Amino acid sequence: MSKSAKEIVRRFYLSDVLNDHSVLEKYFHKDLELLWNSTKGLTIMSFDDLVNYFTEMRRTYDDLRVEVSHLLVDGNHVTVRYKYYIKTIENPDEELGIAHFLAIWEVKDEKIYRGHQISQPVTDMDDTNESYHKVKV
Repeated sequence: MSKSAKEIVRRFYLSDVLNDHSVLEKYFHKDLELLWNSTKGLTIMSFDDLVNYFTEMRRTYDDLRVEVSHLLVDGNHVTVRYKYYIKTIENPDEELGIAHFLAIWEVKDEKIYRGHQISQPVTDMDDTNESYHKVKV
């Protein structure tokens, strides 16, 4: 039985990408293209670039937690709004919010195939207590 696009994206965000090295291969298409707008400008990432990105995150962080507030579907496109929380190797007892994300993913062949993502660093002025109520997750 094939999985829905929403279920594939939801399972990725629930996965333990820092500790389970099979996650990216399980959920992402080898022909992945991610167009990511951040404070650094536009970055275009391939599957290998994404692997390298998470390899670096594994070296930097002791733990990564994702809090999804919105997960909406339109056919094979899934929109997800989420926030990353990390624990550093130097201070594993303190969890810090580091960035807000909004991504639109296209699913093809039951894998995440193409994405458009926008991110913004967390600031002291964020209204995170009121803005992360779950919607259709």
